[in-house]
Amino acid sequence: MAEAIARARFIPLAPRKVRLVADQIRGKKVDEARATLAFTVKGAAPVLAKLLASAVANAESKAAETRQRIDTDEMVVRQVLVNGGPSMKRRLSAPRGRPTMIRKRMSHIELVISDS
Repeated sequence: MAEAIARARFIPLAPRKVRLVADQIRGKKVDEARATLAFTVKGAAPVLAKLLASAVANAESKAAETRQRIDTDEMVVRQVLVNGGPSMKRRLSAPRGRPTMIRKRMSHIELVISDS
């Protein structure tokens, strides 16, 4: 069972927004996931497309090391984990001159593809 993992950390997108796109590709074949991400109009789609391409390259590299032939388009997106990263804290002025905290959230994403 061939498996490849790709991780992206400190992505400046809120995890809640990335999970919307991650749910669309979970369980699909790699070529279907690529097509879905190409036509998804969300900010997280290009990030996940790049991460998917990285996972495919990792699978091909691992197969080349072991001298196996694999069809990466037939591999399936097994797992997409989207966890919260650190938050950048910024201040915004509120009424009566008081500061209000704005949290700019980050995401850590892990994508796993496998052949079955």
